[in-house]
Amino acid sequence: QVQVVESGGDLVQPGGSLRLSCVVSASRFRVYAMNWHRQAPGKQRELVAGITTHGYPEYADFVKGRFAISRDSGENTGHLQMNDLKPEDTAVYYCHAEGTIGDAMVDYWGQGTQVTVSS
Repeated sequence: QVQVVESGGDLVQPGGSLRLSCVVSASRFRVYAMNWHRQAPGKQRELVAGITTHGYPEYADFVKGRFAISRDSGENTGHLQMNDLKPEDTAVYYCHAEGTIGDAMVDYWGQGTQVTVSS
């Protein structure tokens, strides 16, 4: 019943911006952390950014100063603002939501959204 859906991926030129969104649809799922990962063809999946309710945002070195992660209070929704995009940012971006259903700790992955940076 828990569904994690990413959106906002698109084709953009180098230097452009995109804002990805992650919506977790579940009546009893409470998100306490939301992360973004990406995977390019032939490469390992890598952590891009993460944020928790009581912590500060953390970023991979290769996106610091360019990306900003955020989470909407009161809703199971998160965002990844991506600025100054580079061709090497091309990948499928996945949302990873961690939280609870009742007293159980659970986590879910979205199916990904394609980001392509090309001239």
